[in-house]
Amino acid sequence: MSLVGKLTTEILMVAPHHEFHDVWARRPHHISKVSPAKLPKVHLHSGDWGTVGYVLAWQYVIDGKDHVVKGVVEAIDEENKTVTCRIVEGDLLKEYKSFKIIIQSILKGEATWVCWTFEYEKLNKNIPHPIKILEFAIHLSEELDDHLVEK
Repeated sequence: MSLVGKLTTEILMVAPHHEFHDVWARRPHHISKVSPAKLPKVHLHSGDWGTVGYVLAWQYVIDGKDHVVKGVVEAIDEENKTVTCRIVEGDLLKEYKSFKIIIQSILKGEATWVCWTFEYEKLNKNIPHPIKILEFAIHLSEELDDHLVEK
């Protein structure tokens, strides 16, 4: 059994793809205002918002339990509307040797799709695949989409 995995999902959004990308690339702290119950705190640990190499610290809630994580933004691709973040500290690394999050906003015709990809390596075979974290990302995306459409 392989400990290395990859989960991907695509979600249809209403908001323009460039707005969704802009929030994740330059203003992720804004998401805690949109969804404070799921993501009570996002702050800049080091670097500058919207630049490759900036480090974020997140506090998030899944199943009523608080979690923390710190990630470094390794890439921001404006042409492909992609943000790549590698987790460097926090609760995820208690179960995963490595964890990378890739968020892409895709324009297909007139529709906006958001693609979440998790690339990870579990510490052992008893660790579950990060399905709950993927569900969390889906719900967070839906709340962000609702907010971007309302503004």
